[in-house]
Amino acid sequence: MKDEIFTQPISKMFEFDKEVAAVFDDMLARSVPFYEEAMKLTCTYALKALKEDSVVYDLGCSTASMLLEIERNSNTSLHLIGIDNSASMLEQAKKKIAVFNSSIVLEEGDILEYDYKACDVMISNYTMQFIRPINRDTLLKKIADALHVKGLFIFSEKIISEDKWLNRETIEVYHNYKKERGYSEYEIMQKREALENVLIPYSISENIKMAKRSGFSHCETIFQWGNFATFVAIK
Repeated sequence: MKDEIFTQPISKMFEFDKEVAAVFDDMLARSVPFYEEAMKLTCTYALKALKEDSVVYDLGCSTASMLLEIERNSNTSLHLIGIDNSASMLEQAKKKIAVFNSSIVLEEGDILEYDYKACDVMISNYTMQFIRPINRDTLLKKIADALHVKGLFIFSEKIISEDKWLNRETIEVYHNYKKERGYSEYEIMQKREALENVLIPYSISENIKMAKRSGFSHCETIFQWGNFATFVAIK
């Protein structure tokens, strides 16, 4: 379904409810620059760290697209687990899993409270930015503790520039990107207002410093377009 959620006046803050879940894949494709390429990179790096019977978590798995991509491209038996706190998102994920006869396990829960098994890869696509900053270090520490040595945490995030002028201009570039993909000025404004104080992005350096102080030996970007970036953190 086409994302037309913000063609009408907003009545609440942004949330991953039934309305968003129904159009989520279209929303990503039209709102996140080079989304498909970033996800392919995530899959490629994940597969390099996996072996027979590896455990993989996708935190905030939404409609399970990332885990399905890993499953399709893996030649080994994997334990793929998707966690999301949105029942509506998981309903969409279940439909995909059924179509592809997938063995992915879905869990409805809070990624801050979840009891993780030892694993080789954890993935988080545009999820950390919705975690309150006061809780992000705690979550990163929990992720690092669950990973085996040399395990990977691969995460994509909306980011901000540490330079005010560059940040402002990058936001304008991004808004033009969305307009080119069919969103109106009104829709862009409405979504921005709905996300105010819900989505709180960090800069690249803030994300890297957070990963390192949480138990990762190394972290760097493997992809960036404007105010979107994909990171790999190594345990």
